[in-house]
Amino acid sequence: MKVGVNLINFGPGATPDSMRRWLGLSEDLGYHLVMTSDHIAITPDVQARYPAPFYEPLSTLGWMAGVTSKMEIGTTVIIVPYRNPLETAKALANVDQLSGGRLIFGVGIGWAQGEFDVLNVPFKQRGAITDEYLEAIKLLWTQDVASYQGKYVSFEDVHTAPRPVRSPHPPIWVGGPSDAAMRRAVRYGDGYHPIRIRMDWFKNEAIPRLKAIADEEGKPVPALCPRVRLRIMESDMPDDQRIVGEGSVEQIRRDMAELEELGCAYVLLDTYYDDIEATRHNEVSWRMLSEMAEKVLDLDGQTVR
Repeated sequence: MKVGVNLINFGPGATPDSMRRWLGLSEDLGYHLVMTSDHIAITPDVQARYPAPFYEPLSTLGWMAGVTSKMEIGTTVIIVPYRNPLETAKALANVDQLSGGRLIFGVGIGWAQGEFDVLNVPFKQRGAITDEYLEAIKLLWTQDVASYQGKYVSFEDVHTAPRPVRSPHPPIWVGGPSDAAMRRAVRYGDGYHPIRIRMDWFKNEAIPRLKAIADEEGKPVPALCPRVRLRIMESDMPDDQRIVGEGSVEQIRRDMAELEELGCAYVLLDTYYDDIEATRHNEVSWRMLSEMAEKVLDLDGQTVR
């Protein structure tokens, strides 16, 4: 099981220097992956949860490709309907090339209606747009000359070089807790990437449902790649009041061991817990990541201590 870090690319503490320190620490500690999140127009609904400054992920990933040397880099998650799929495919193929094949493409349909409105993207059609765009992106990543005819995007005889390094394409992780998201992960993805999970839901509902959908579709079950909220406390939290990754070091160790036992290929650690002012103090997050590496994870062995 590989373990990664969610880069905080927004909020009052987000600067080029802070992000460089996030990346350097994560790579020095031996984490396998760093991912960054997506918003373009910081409308009031976004600002309330993920405030400006917000560093746009496609350009940030290009920078990350040069700042890092070993870790995989990716998105948690790109909001697929926001961008023309030809732009997304081209930009991320370049990132995969520039990073030597280290890109992971995490995707979602989005939630902030105000942002959809100012970008002139129909909010209620975002699921259908996402599915079509993912089909188009996969064509652009796997064919030298690609054509596609759809309801939301059409193109003909587009020369795609440079294509991504990874074959057949960079891994696609699909986020979201809904049945539709799981079906999207099975149809178009390589990994299922839910966030802020409860263990009972993940183990007893999500994984069985994902397997059932894969059987219905006649496709393999996507890899399990959850993003968990890391919040280390001095003492145990009541299990009915916490989600995976919260609580004492021992509780979190048990969580990580159970995720590994469930067959998770990756786990992404997210230190943001909805406190905007806390983003001014990145050192708190860095200490938690250091404590995880020291007390919970065996990052060289890609497992839990």
